[in-house]
Amino acid sequence: MQALEKHLLRLSQEGILRGSLHLATGQEALPAGACAALRLDDTLTVTYRGHGYVLAKGCDLRSVLAEILGKRTGLCRGKGGKMHLTDMSRGLLGANGIVGGGVGTAAGAALAAKMDGLDRVSMTVFGDGTLNQGHVHEVLNMAGLWKLPLIILCENNLYAEMTPLSESSAVADLSRRVESYGIASVRIDGNDVLAVYDTVAAAVKTARNGGGPSFIEALTYRTCGHYQNDLGTGYRSADEVAGWAAASPILRFEAYLSREHGLQETDLNSIRAAAATEVESALGRALADAPPAIETLEEGVFL
Repeated sequence: MQALEKHLLRLSQEGILRGSLHLATGQEALPAGACAALRLDDTLTVTYRGHGYVLAKGCDLRSVLAEILGKRTGLCRGKGGKMHLTDMSRGLLGANGIVGGGVGTAAGAALAAKMDGLDRVSMTVFGDGTLNQGHVHEVLNMAGLWKLPLIILCENNLYAEMTPLSESSAVADLSRRVESYGIASVRIDGNDVLAVYDTVAAAVKTARNGGGPSFIEALTYRTCGHYQNDLGTGYRSADEVAGWAAASPILRFEAYLSREHGLQETDLNSIRAAAATEVESALGRALADAPPAIETLEEGVFL
């Protein structure tokens, strides 16, 4: 994900990638840990900052890049773009440009699984600001009432765009807000990939066994700006950003691998180089792909 985001930012700065770009630098543990606990047929909805989850769910890297670049070989044939990445074959019901827009979709998929007698679960991912959307609370109430097999993962990165949590929520512990709907709620370290996996895996097991939904508030931090032209200054201090950057999920997991599994710096460099090579290869092919043909303009559109 880190290698991917480096190239996406460069393409945006060069004018090749158009529109807003929302990176997730500093939040890498969440998609890696959460999606590792899901099955292929489990469904997922994410936000416009969800490309890490899209890749962790198993979507083809070249197809993801092609979609982001608006090419006909993309996941949605170049018509969805980076805010609407979708792959039904992987259970990915879509990223969404609307805050909280995917929560109801995930709950609907969970309800369908329950009505069909399947042990499939659904997960929805959103940021802390989403909990101030009225329709989200309607969905949470129904999920708790109907004991839906739904995992609700909240990426609490302490800021809703540029608004700090202290100025948007009267209750800083978001898990307490959701408990009132009869939903099992927990707050975890969202920068610890192993803790993320263990917590989501436990919630998935509960949901599969008919125990109903779980809400996971994962404390994390994006060390980049809200979008590509946001320098992140003016609403948070340099010391705050530097402190979180020093405790980034990638650095922490690398330290764990060295400490517990004996990986050396040469091993880590090999892993980094392999990731960079894979991204560069997929990106080169995606850039060479053609955009959608004009003849397909009305395909997939309700007229």
